[in-house]
Amino acid sequence: EVRLVESGGDSVQAGGSLRLSCRASGFAFHTFADSDMGWYRQAPGDECDLVSSITSAGTIYYADSVKGRFTISRDNAKNTVYLQMNSLQPEDTAVYYCAGPLDPDGVSRRLTGGCHKYWGQGTQVTVSS
Repeated sequence: EVRLVESGGDSVQAGGSLRLSCRASGFAFHTFADSDMGWYRQAPGDECDLVSSITSAGTIYYADSVKGRFTISRDNAKNTVYLQMNSLQPEDTAVYYCAGPLDPDGVSRRLTGGCHKYWGQGTQVTVSS
């Protein structure tokens, strides 16, 4: 069973930066390097939405709300995916969940029932104005 452990969440002021990390383990049929990975987020009362994803080939997706501010990357040697978040705004406040392996045939940009039903425990990001 794949295990995803997020870290890096914190409380920052608007305009600040954070770098989230996700260490993955337990891949059985495919390696981390062969797997598409990503980040979802969920704020209280909101849906679980895809923030960014990166395929095994390096193709990247960003939600419109974070384009130009967030950067996703991966280090296959460390089984780790990162999310660099710059110019943070209060609307970025949410629990961020590392996600993977993602379906290579198509990734849902919105998950029903809450992120916690699909992924790990997440890491809290709080941005104050």
